[in-house]
Amino acid sequence: MSKLLKDVKDKKQVPAIKSKGSAPAFFSCWDLHSYYGESYIVQGISFDIREGEVLALLGRNGAGKTSTLRSIARMDEPHITHGEIWLDHKPLHTMPSHEAAQHGVSLVPEDRCIIQGLTVEENLQLAQIAPPIGWSLERIYEHFPRLAERRTQMGTTLSGGEQQMLAVARALARDIKLLLLDEPYEGLAPVIVQEIASIIDNIKKQGITTIIVEQNAVAALRLADRALILDTGTIVFDGTAKEVLDNEELRHEYLAI
Repeated sequence: MSKLLKDVKDKKQVPAIKSKGSAPAFFSCWDLHSYYGESYIVQGISFDIREGEVLALLGRNGAGKTSTLRSIARMDEPHITHGEIWLDHKPLHTMPSHEAAQHGVSLVPEDRCIIQGLTVEENLQLAQIAPPIGWSLERIYEHFPRLAERRTQMGTTLSGGEQQMLAVARALARDIKLLLLDEPYEGLAPVIVQEIASIIDNIKKQGITTIIVEQNAVAALRLADRALILDTGTIVFDGTAKEVLDNEELRHEYLAI
């Protein structure tokens, strides 16, 4: 057994990486516990993210990944029973979801939630606030030329990959500080996955702090700076993405790859 995997097995809950210097982390999650009804899903996780960092949140189905994202976004479910979530010195754990969104949290859900009856451009305009302080339509179309070509097309008639582009672009239309991506590659052909990955990599270069939940772990790790692996609602690994990519035993044990 490798030392890295032995360390993981010997210490179930891995401490969060501490921020450098005396300043608090840009994003911090401290001892978070969340439930769906009576089901105990997120079981006391803690981690930090530095500004501009991309974190891959990985694990098998049912590990608590999506529940963690929804807890951060302050959705109605799951219900947080204990813990704190801080973003840029603001306590997200005290906010309802609309206030968390106003403070800069943007969740792109797995089902994308494209609004029926609206064009591509109308979906984007609806996400903007007046006056626009997020990405302008011109900037969005510069980074998403496919959407520029389809700006007058109904959003729900786009292909799966194009709908994913629209969902991500719509998130950027607000003044966001933390982008949460839930299964951005779900159901997409490999060539489209590469295109979406290129878009996410471009977003990373803009310095946007991002958490990616993705079953295609290798694709997510190639984009990420760091990785967390969840197992039954707890963190079993917190380290660099390269450590996971380089450790076949760790990947097989917790990601089945």
